[in-house]
Amino acid sequence: MSNATVRLVLADDHAVVRAGIANALRELPNIAIVGEVGDGRALLAMLNQARPDVLVTDVTMPDFEPISSIRQIREAFPELKILIVSAYDDDVYVQGLLGAGVNGYHLKDQPLSDLRLAIQRVLAGERWVCSPLVDKLVRYRETAVPSVVLTARQRDMLRCLRDGLDNQAIARRTGLSVKTIENHLTRLYRQINVQSRLEAANYLVHHPDALGNTEPGTSAAAPVHAASGAQLAILVVDDNLRYRTQMRRMLGKTCPAASIYEAENTRTALRVVADTQPQLVFVDVVLGDEHGIETARQIRTLSAATRIVLISAYPDREFHRLGLEAGAVAFLDKKDIDAAALRELVDDAIV
Repeated sequence: MSNATVRLVLADDHAVVRAGIANALRELPNIAIVGEVGDGRALLAMLNQARPDVLVTDVTMPDFEPISSIRQIREAFPELKILIVSAYDDDVYVQGLLGAGVNGYHLKDQPLSDLRLAIQRVLAGERWVCSPLVDKLVRYRETAVPSVVLTARQRDMLRCLRDGLDNQAIARRTGLSVKTIENHLTRLYRQINVQSRLEAANYLVHHPDALGNTEPGTSAAAPVHAASGAQLAILVVDDNLRYRTQMRRMLGKTCPAASIYEAENTRTALRVVADTQPQLVFVDVVLGDEHGIETARQIRTLSAATRIVLISAYPDREFHRLGLEAGAVAFLDKKDIDAAALRELVDDAIV
């Protein structure tokens, strides 16, 4: 690096991570951290205000769609050096971001000395990829990922992602609510083992047969409710009696022939699961003094075929992430649960 001061902006939605990175970079000469932000909107404002030389950023922040945001930043600031510091080590994800214009990709679990080296290499005009990712990227095109069988609705979702549609546009095309689209995408990502729209689009590039021969719109067959519901068992786990009653009422209207069970805590829930092997379980994230995500994990262990939906009056990105890791197929805000959303979940459970 030259002796000129290098202006750096740091972006991560966790203050403790920003503090750790900032502390590590203090050992580098001539680095001045001129701004710190925790979301995409604040980042764009900070870049326009501070005009930094380097951006060190995570890609999982509020109001930040990784690929489109990076492309937008690259177009607006062509000389800016961009180093991604992320926990995600998926090769497709890394490839996509490198293709979008970042100068380097570094993993958060690597030594701080490597982070300092990454900054130096990027400033020198080199492309940086931390060592644990190098082999994965080399093997990327050599490793075949097996195709999976998708439902007609999942194929429709994949087409929409291929066409570059956002959730609002997908909702207009399919006639479904935005919340229902979010649930469908969550299940699609889980089915094809990806974590983002980018990875889903890349999956389609390598598996063009995934769409089959059907055209958009042909999947909207009439849902099977009452007839199939005779074999359906549903469990609602919530410590709030009023909400359990409300859910029972809505589920009863959606699938009148289903057997609906209730539990107010983990112990009761596990007993019901062991006795009934329900196809569908709704679990509140907060169960009094218990944690619903741990409850979901235990249910998953007890009945691997059961579809688990986490619900909460206080949706949180971290809860969402932990819930999916625990085996949930969806995470819903209680205020967004309506007949349409329940109908989609019940149809999927029947299938």
